[in-house]
Amino acid sequence: MPGDVPEPPGAEASGERALAAQSIGVAVSGDHARFTVLPPQVAQSAKEVDAPPSTANLPGSASGVFVGREDALDRLRCMLTGSGDVAVTQTGAVHGLGGIGKSTLAVHYAVRYRDAYTLVWWINAESPELIEAGLAALATRLCPHWACGAAAEERVAWAVAWLQWHPGWLLVFDNVEHPDRLRPYLGSLPGGHHLATSRKATGWHAIGPTLPLDLLDTAASADLLCEIAYGGWAPTSEQRGEAEVLAAELGYLPLALEQAGAYLHQTGKGIAAYRRALPRMLSKHSEGTDPERTVARVWNQSLQAIRERDPLAVTLLNAAAWLAPDNIPRTLLIPLVSDVDEADDAVDEALGVLHAYNMVTLSGAAFSVHRLLQAVLRMPVPGTDHAATGRTAAEQALLVSLPSSGGPLTATTRQWEELMPHITALATNLPPASATDATIKLFDRSAIQARQAGQSARAIPLLSVTLAQYEQVLGDTHPDTLISRNNLADAYREAGDLARAVPLFEATLAQYEQMLGDTDPDTLISRNNLANAYQDAGDLARAIPLLSVTLAQYEQVLGETHPDTLISRNNLASAYRDAGDLARAVPLFEATLAQRVQVLGETHPDTLISRNNLAGAYREAGDLARAVPLFEATLAQRVQVLGETHPGALISRNNLALAYQDAGDLARAVPLFEATLAQRVQVLGETHPGALISRNNLASAYRQAGDLARAVPLFEATLAQYEQVLGETHPNTLISRNNLALAYQEAGDLARAVLLLEATLAQYEQVLGETHPNTLISRNNLARAKAAQER
Repeated sequence: MPGDVPEPPGAEASGERALAAQSIGVAVSGDHARFTVLPPQVAQSAKEVDAPPSTANLPGSASGVFVGREDALDRLRCMLTGSGDVAVTQTGAVHGLGGIGKSTLAVHYAVRYRDAYTLVWWINAESPELIEAGLAALATRLCPHWACGAAAEERVAWAVAWLQWHPGWLLVFDNVEHPDRLRPYLGSLPGGHHLATSRKATGWHAIGPTLPLDLLDTAASADLLCEIAYGGWAPTSEQRGEAEVLAAELGYLPLALEQAGAYLHQTGKGIAAYRRALPRMLSKHSEGTDPERTVARVWNQSLQAIRERDPLAVTLLNAAAWLAPDNIPRTLLIPLVSDVDEADDAVDEALGVLHAYNMVTLSGAAFSVHRLLQAVLRMPVPGTDHAATGRTAAEQALLVSLPSSGGPLTATTRQWEELMPHITALATNLPPASATDATIKLFDRSAIQARQAGQSARAIPLLSVTLAQYEQVLGDTHPDTLISRNNLADAYREAGDLARAVPLFEATLAQYEQMLGDTDPDTLISRNNLANAYQDAGDLARAIPLLSVTLAQYEQVLGETHPDTLISRNNLASAYRDAGDLARAVPLFEATLAQRVQVLGETHPDTLISRNNLAGAYREAGDLARAVPLFEATLAQRVQVLGETHPGALISRNNLALAYQDAGDLARAVPLFEATLAQRVQVLGETHPGALISRNNLASAYRQAGDLARAVPLFEATLAQYEQVLGETHPNTLISRNNLALAYQEAGDLARAVLLLEATLAQYEQVLGETHPNTLISRNNLARAKAAQER
């Protein structure tokens, strides 16, 4: 049930639970995506805005040399006009990281047939977040005045609505890592062509036909090399023969041929001399895949020429190897320039040199680096330190670019959204136990930001690196290692991954007990955190005894009225409440509140948490005559002490609305839910867990009022956001899916209700177990729906 969460010792912040009895609160099965619900006037603008002629955002390589793929281009056109969906992959015989020319083929298809489409839009599809960023950018291009002040989720929804209203477009999903992540978009957007590129040759059978690419043949490879090297001049027969020999040595890999050609063109060196100078140190026995070794040989030769022209270009390239491959902001690299006054121009000039050598692709205020080249640049080479210096430069650039904590919320959020893919890429690519103090500082700040934004899943890879580093350097039981392990466990808990959270909390507690003893304050905190994880998993049989022991130890070590003892007492009361044992929960909440008033004062934040929790217990006991006035008083005090839009005030406003709803006073409940949702979206963001809880509760109020026309779309939008932010099997996502099914049932759509309830029950049994209270509720709801369907 929505309310304040049990408080861990030492933590003063309050949050919410998202569980209500029977009505656990959204989604639909199938391949159709669900997006944020737009206000009517905004949705209408998506219908009315037309794209200017030839609107496109093709990458900078659109004007590059294109040879040897004419047949593939023709087949691609036939397949798209036939089915509308095509994935360009590579053949099973071509192993490694790419460089085969999939994106190049897609670019040239888009250029050649641009006039056949109302709009051509290129989307980096490496992750769901990047797909959404690409759609949000479309909204910004077509409706800039509105989009500048809109949240990312609203811009995505606007773009989807525009594509639904305006058929005849081409969407290019570049570098798809998981084909199934395209299914929602293909299902929701049938009015145009979808072209995907991917290194994955499998997983497309349920998506669309594939067009596999192989290496270029000898003639096409020589054509590509000569076209770039000689700038369009016809080569002599001798030069042509040398080009064929070089192409064979480079394995006919298009990326390597393009980089070799760019080097020859820039330096004027002959092909024979270039072949003699190619380093042999990366032989067939070297580490890395065949494409990696091939590109490494070309890269080493080109890098020497680039260093002679502009040493800064090499520094920037080495740093970019550790970032995400696409949408690297030029401004991110400015801190790497020593002369501050000339930094902007120096970065632009250096990127221009890299572009000339085909090392980067420029695109407005950002640039990209091929993933294969990044992998080569990160490979350590004996006798050089380019990989380590590049990583250090990337860390430095990211640290300097982190937003200040005091900036405007909207601007700060957008800065973090821009930086997080690059911070995550650094964490993913970091060699084991190689993090520096600067790395840990960067990851800690980023993890805190992600968790504050309700995106704990994004914090997990960062906290994992920190923990691995502490374990390697400080040892398994160092105090900093134990804190780090606790933080990672807590991030797993917040992300709903209790299968990982609980064992990690258990291991941490065992180590605290071993190192510090049973009653050390840090051991008590660890014991409390493990109990909270058991409680979240519905394992109250283990949670309540552990919380009881912890409270007794707090009373013995710190005294009856120490603030941490009061937190522990509050948490035990909360566990009794979850177990339905209100006869023990209510007196314990009452005692905790009386002690907090005495020790901390009437308006201390912890006192207000206690007052809110007691009111919640009264509400669950059906004693609304005491619950409603206490909620009203708590809200008034929180507004006075914390401010109108403080998260604690928003929690109180939500809980008062729930009490009004329980009392059947929907005339007061619905406006209060609506106001709370608007404030949470404004303060916390569209997809913060608090905003999702508010949206779910408002939909439930609409449902209770019989307004299913507003309830069902809101439940559907909430579920889509839960799936996007927290994942398919997070407990709150399951609650949301259950509630949507109940709304379908009340709307008479029993077929969809039963399918959704069956899926929800299966996930509850898998995630929380056969006997968790929510599993039992879900099983009961399914039985009722099936009985109604039979009748």
